[in-house]
Amino acid sequence: MKLDKLIADRGTKKVYRDGDLAIKVFENEAFSKADILNEACNQARVEDLADLHIPRIREVGKIDGKWAIATEFVEGKTLQELMDKNPKKMDEYLEMFVDLQIKVHSHTVANLNSQKEKMQRKISQSALDATARYELHTRLAALPAHNKVCHGDFNPSNIIIDKKGVPHILDWAHVTAGNASADVARTYLLFSLAGKDELAAQYLNLFCEKTDTARQYVEKWLPIVAASQSVKGKPEEKEFLLKWADVVDFE
Repeated sequence: MKLDKLIADRGTKKVYRDGDLAIKVFENEAFSKADILNEACNQARVEDLADLHIPRIREVGKIDGKWAIATEFVEGKTLQELMDKNPKKMDEYLEMFVDLQIKVHSHTVANLNSQKEKMQRKISQSALDATARYELHTRLAALPAHNKVCHGDFNPSNIIIDKKGVPHILDWAHVTAGNASADVARTYLLFSLAGKDELAAQYLNLFCEKTDTARQYVEKWLPIVAASQSVKGKPEEKEFLLKWADVVDFE
């Protein structure tokens, strides 16, 4: 595999194209063998889901001493690029985005990691004080445990629209079996982290309308998701997420 055509740089991860392959190289030694194999295994478990287009894993190995995962390359533009280029079509793109996420949630897959168990671990590792952690653990335990496929990082940058207009979903590293509203809370926070508060609200309203979900129910997940996501976030993201986790009026 050749690494001479860089197509994406996310700091600790770089993505290269080599013919019909997209090769994600993990630059940071903090990524363990278990992390890499878990990500590849997660994607392998979901890549055959009916009515979804997910690039298939082709190879996992090391290149110049760095772990790498090679998947099928998808020619096209990210949904984020299309949103940025055609702001007048934002409503159309957002509806496509929400419909696609709902389609993901319509599936179940055996042997995925438990969303609730993962969040419980992350809350324990967070920088919140013991009282806040206890409240979040208690709230999480009381919320319904589902087994729907939850992408875990569902955002427009992880969706490639090919030349035929077909969406392909990338980056399944954080997929779990769990509650769809927690996955929606994560996407809402991603929009908020990017300073897109108006779009975040529009997204949440559209999802709730399409699925007949009470907005208040999704909001119950926000502090839990924020706390669990704060563990590995960038310093500026960590501060933002901990505010979401700490200012909640706990019930």
